[in-house]
Amino acid sequence: MDARWVLLGVLFLALALAGDADDASVKSNVVKVVKGKKLCDKGWECKGPSEFCCNQTISDYFQTYQFENLFSKRNSPVAHATGFWDYHSFITAAAEYQPKGFGTTGGKLTGMKEVAAFLGHVGSKTSCGYGVATGGPLAWGLCYNKEMSPSSDYCDEYFKYTYPCTPGVSYFGRGAIPIYWNYNYGKTGEALKVNLLDHPEYIEQNSTLAFQAAIWKWMTPADKHQPSAHDVFVGTWKPKANDTLAKRVPGFGTTMNVLYGDDVCGKGEDEHMNNMVSHYLYYLDLMGVGREEAGPHEVMSCAEQEAFKPTSSSS
Repeated sequence: MDARWVLLGVLFLALALAGDADDASVKSNVVKVVKGKKLCDKGWECKGPSEFCCNQTISDYFQTYQFENLFSKRNSPVAHATGFWDYHSFITAAAEYQPKGFGTTGGKLTGMKEVAAFLGHVGSKTSCGYGVATGGPLAWGLCYNKEMSPSSDYCDEYFKYTYPCTPGVSYFGRGAIPIYWNYNYGKTGEALKVNLLDHPEYIEQNSTLAFQAAIWKWMTPADKHQPSAHDVFVGTWKPKANDTLAKRVPGFGTTMNVLYGDDVCGKGEDEHMNNMVSHYLYYLDLMGVGREEAGPHEVMSCAEQEAFKPTSSSS
């Protein structure tokens, strides 16, 4: 047999095996039954064996090409975090929170909408897009991983006993949903078991950690008397009479209320609020969900909402 045909056959076999290995790393679903319960392991995204891993996970409906479509300009030469953000880091970070409901609550449609909503915040907060930017202003999410020209070191001495500022360290904005101030780095670090109070720079050095911090913020109530952004989006939070009076309803608009309060909510058609809404709708379209699934204006917006915790300096 011609040596060239042998070599070609070996090459095709190697490519086939490599493809199988790649598929297995994402889609493997090893099943076992223990005490009558089906337990699964899906590899890097959902390490089992557990009952949860038998369910649909984010990579089943949100794949690499969709992440690339949403953030198509993030690695452009003019971007400020070229090569930093990637799909694998997002899924790795999300894996810890999927069993808690992130992207996995209420079926595929709700999961896709929640991922689009979360990434809508991320894209808006990390964008360097502008009106005439190539690809349009909404294509430039994940352009940054840190604040470029900090106006302050963001050290609040009020917290000097609980989250004391480390000498020489600056707590300016870093991450997918940027973290500001020493006390926020301290709280986030405690939750993630990483010393961010002494080393806030870890957030700008590790994209998985940056996504983890943002998803933790999305999933965690800022106050014991408030819901999380996750809860208000997927509908596990049920408005009480005071919420109805304050025009707070489940949906994307109230996620902005949870995360930013009266920095963006209750101010009418605020520019920053509208930018987050625009990113959310754009991502719904690109993910194949469609912006019509976002709901009416009062669900998407927080223009008329009162803040859960009114303050002049929401962090």
